[in-house]
Amino acid sequence: MRSVCVFCGSNTGREAIYAEATRALAREMVKRGIRIVFGGGNIGLMGVLAEAALEAGGTVIGVAPRALLEREVVHTGLTKLHVVGTMHERKALMAELSDAFIALPGGLGTLDELFEMLTWNQLGFQRKPCGALDVADYFSGLGAFLVHAVRERFLKEEHRAMLIVERDAKRLLDRLAAEPLPKVSKWIGPKPV
Repeated sequence: MRSVCVFCGSNTGREAIYAEATRALAREMVKRGIRIVFGGGNIGLMGVLAEAALEAGGTVIGVAPRALLEREVVHTGLTKLHVVGTMHERKALMAELSDAFIALPGGLGTLDELFEMLTWNQLGFQRKPCGALDVADYFSGLGAFLVHAVRERFLKEEHRAMLIVERDAKRLLDRLAAEPLPKVSKWIGPKPV
């Protein structure tokens, strides 16, 4: 794992533990020589992630749509910043630049990005590990929902198992690097645009 994309919120959340966990993850990734790819923002946990990684001497690659650049919410001190036209292009480029994905606490955008990467794995467009850092049980409800979706036969267990959830950043990174993705059916349809 040389490059990991981190999806996270444009807010810092209610509790200080979210920013603390974000800093700890950034420092651990830099310590392991892992390049960070993220949404390019300078606000919320995105800003915390970028600053912590840069302060630790890491490589941080941002991918931001032009509209966010124009609204001045993009971090301008990154190792490299890719400016794209749309959110779809943003996700595609972040996926291309990354060997794995981690979701930190965040809102709809974070969940959208995480679930798109899981879906691409499910359909066979890619085979890259996806994880969530469960800070203060932030993702526990999501995990319960996915178990419910399996029970109700809207999701296969092998697809639910593609999301690795850990409370400790070191353990999550270890599992992302070590665990093979569950075997899923190979998609035979057209590749996404």
